[in-house]
Amino acid sequence: MTQEQPRRAPEQAVLTVQQVEQVSPDLIRITAGGDGYDAFRDNDSTDKYVKILFADPAHGLRPPYDLAQLREESPEKLPTRRTYTVRSADPAERRLVIDFVVHGDEGVAGPWARAAQPGDTLVVSGAGGGYRPDPAAPWHLLVGDHTALPAISSAIESMDAATRGHVLLSVTDAADRILPEAPAGLTVTWTQSDDELLAALGALAWADGHPHVFAHGERATIKEVRAVLKQREVPRESLSISAYWARGRAEDQFQAEKREPIGQIE
Repeated sequence: MTQEQPRRAPEQAVLTVQQVEQVSPDLIRITAGGDGYDAFRDNDSTDKYVKILFADPAHGLRPPYDLAQLREESPEKLPTRRTYTVRSADPAERRLVIDFVVHGDEGVAGPWARAAQPGDTLVVSGAGGGYRPDPAAPWHLLVGDHTALPAISSAIESMDAATRGHVLLSVTDAADRILPEAPAGLTVTWTQSDDELLAALGALAWADGHPHVFAHGERATIKEVRAVLKQREVPRESLSISAYWARGRAEDQFQAEKREPIGQIE
């Protein structure tokens, strides 16, 4: 009988913050790179994401972190992990760009980004991902909120000039409504709330053929989006759909609930 091999811990890329830019009132763009970039595992997905590890400075840990040892010997010192979409990766310059949505002093990643300075350390593992717009699709439908802006921006940048479809986004503050220039056949609709987003989706003029769909955002809203797509009989293989967050949940609880019925989007 073959013994099961232990899971290999994801490699950690220990990066140096190179630039901090306030893109909008609630969006901070961090550029980080250096020699540690060689440990970053890139892919061609436009929704590629990394796990960022935030260690409490009071614990005196130095990256890369031995997570297995910490988990066994000092679980209270384990770094906090947060999931963020990579806005862009530049292997020639060996650097990543990550956009952080910041709401005051809430959370872990936002306050870190607000206080970040060139020379600070950013530790990431990954990247994951699984979506890239299919150029053969009859049309495209991209649905999301502020958390989906980086992935949707990357998707738009990958599209050719003949791409057709719709982008529906729920972003309250007009100053945060930042996207690259879209192909002429891709209409962009901004809404003030998730309720308005769902109303816009319900009223959407449906083109011939099934769209290639990217739908990510708040969990309850994305479940409603999924219900609409089921009514439209969009096949599951044409969907990239999941929740990026859940209202009233910190990420640790949100990630744990993904394995439970409340967290599943079928």
